[in-house]
Amino acid sequence: MNIEQLRHYCLNKKAVTEDFPFDADTLVFKVMGKMYALIGLRKWEAGDKSINLKCDPEYADELRAAYAAIQPGYHMSKKHWNTINLTSDEVSPKLLFQLIDHSYDMVVKGMPKKLQDSLH
Repeated sequence: MNIEQLRHYCLNKKAVTEDFPFDADTLVFKVMGKMYALIGLRKWEAGDKSINLKCDPEYADELRAAYAAIQPGYHMSKKHWNTINLTSDEVSPKLLFQLIDHSYDMVVKGMPKKLQDSLH
């Protein structure tokens, strides 16, 4: 998967924006101002293709046990974030899209009901 496909998928969700809040290298996707995906562009260009995604802690543990390509979040809360190595064939595009959807849904679920309702 290339960066533009990944970017398009992340941006195609409702109320999502992208920006660089930390530095010129870290592309961050947010739903209504809350982060749900991060990509280090310099690392991506160097061949270290990965994405950080929010995840339910129990599900995160299951994923880490099942896939070597899924590790605790790099520079993130290890409990709530995973780093998915996309250079491995272990994580299919279908699984990656499911994990992006899960991350988006986790962030939305943590919002006040009024904000959640505005997304429907």
